[in-house]
Amino acid sequence: MPKNPGSHRAEHRRKMHAMLFEAFSRLMETKGFDAINMATLAAEAGISRASVYYYFPDKEKLLLGYVEYEMGNYLDRLTRKLDEAQTPVEKLRIYVREQLGAKRGYLMSPGAPLRELISRETALALRQHVEATGNVLRRILAECVEAGAIPGQDLDVTVQLIHGALSGRRIPREEPERTAFFTATERFILRSVGA
Repeated sequence: MPKNPGSHRAEHRRKMHAMLFEAFSRLMETKGFDAINMATLAAEAGISRASVYYYFPDKEKLLLGYVEYEMGNYLDRLTRKLDEAQTPVEKLRIYVREQLGAKRGYLMSPGAPLRELISRETALALRQHVEATGNVLRRILAECVEAGAIPGQDLDVTVQLIHGALSGRRIPREEPERTAFFTATERFILRSVGA
């Protein structure tokens, strides 16, 4: 029986998106958002510029698609790991390590800060994607409080403080510095919430 044409198109779309997002990620790390145009993206991905425009009409739509793709993959991976955890504190440890290891080239790319280059609407949409991780952390912290593993606290403030400690850091790429950085950060976060 032949494949469903709709599923074939969907698979082709997923593959094209993955190619574009990989190329976009490489360009964000080396050039920054403001230096990327659709022609450079097409060249980096090895496809025509018309193909890029077929999937994404402009850079901001591409950025949103990329962040949604990365966040979806991240949240799926995080959920699988959290499901294997035995205690709420173990979940918090997993969360910290996954956040440190998460791909965030779009936030720390060369050039002007991303928030200065995108529209207000795109900034709000990006914030909604990022808030999804905050909701996961809030649930983990609530479980920790309920289990008596950490004292009661204002979880909204705690989530902001933890994310502040985890974001915007240059994480070592080489070992043993990378593992030492992860371990020190995990200990800092656990002490800060009273675990």
